[in-house]
Amino acid sequence: MADAPVVVNHEQLADFIVSVLEALKMSPKNARLTADLMVRTDLRGVDSHGIGMLPKYVEWTHLGFIHPSAEPTVAHDDLATGLVDGQKGLGHPASVMAMELAITKAATYGMGIVAVRNSNHFGACANYSMMALNRGMIGLAFTNSPFVAMAPTFGRKPMMGTNPISVAAPAARREPYVLDMATTTVAVGKLSIAMRWGKPIPEGWGLDEEANPTTDARKVLASRLLSPLGGTRELGSHKGYGLGVLVDILSGVLGGAVYGDVSDRKGLRAQKLTNTGHCFAAIDIKRFRPLEDFTADMDDMLGQLQDMPTAEGHERVYTAGQPEAETERHRRVSGIPVAPVLAQQCNEVAASLGIKPLT
Repeated sequence: MADAPVVVNHEQLADFIVSVLEALKMSPKNARLTADLMVRTDLRGVDSHGIGMLPKYVEWTHLGFIHPSAEPTVAHDDLATGLVDGQKGLGHPASVMAMELAITKAATYGMGIVAVRNSNHFGACANYSMMALNRGMIGLAFTNSPFVAMAPTFGRKPMMGTNPISVAAPAARREPYVLDMATTTVAVGKLSIAMRWGKPIPEGWGLDEEANPTTDARKVLASRLLSPLGGTRELGSHKGYGLGVLVDILSGVLGGAVYGDVSDRKGLRAQKLTNTGHCFAAIDIKRFRPLEDFTADMDDMLGQLQDMPTAEGHERVYTAGQPEAETERHRRVSGIPVAPVLAQQCNEVAASLGIKPLT
């Protein structure tokens, strides 16, 4: 079948991403770190934020928005708080630095919170909240974007990004709780996936340029009019809108990064500035109670949710992070499916950089 996915081993995929990033002058260390995070995202089935972002990263680099060779720095370091400057690099290295700093601070003070400014797209939020898990901590991650996409409730103009939130909490025997959600009804990447495969989107995900509901992903990508989480005021879109503003406060206003539509209003795009902001936090559980008691109760809570009777026509009740963990186990063995259109884009990128193609 012409539209059958191209299945790629995860190690081969990581090596390909490294070769692209190094060709763009990213350091070997940062290229490997970034590639591993991107592939981890694909392994977990979040196909919108892994290899699917690579052509965009290359495009943004050529346009001058990303400096791949940049090395993030710590701009402020004060007790339980910190601020990292991404130096206009890709967001993954700066975000790892910031989350590691937050975790170190939490080990000392019980909680650490670190903001990031002057960054770019960092992939999937969960990559960073999950860094706290093996330290016996709860992790939180937030990010905004200069590329507005959410139309506030009752509004007909995009005013902020999809502004995702992630929270990760450890368990003992059960899969950890890992929430990773956009504050729009759907992430932009899901529209890209639908367009790649030529599939319609559910009505309510977004609006066309006349602010009318549409099932055409191309029209929503053109209008940049995604609905806040909830879709309509009657279904709670004001809550998604409120959460989106919260993310802008933590990721943008707090650290001095972009927020709302300030990038467009102040002409930052013409200056080749994205100034994307992130915010990371870690909470040391043992400051509240023994870790083993916490994880035992997490097992009990998650188990009660997962093992409860299901509604008619449904086989299982999931908790956040469980489907992704199961997908990761499967894809580590069977490989990662890549849409043919995306595989072709990656091969074109490789040809333009003079490196080996993906397939």
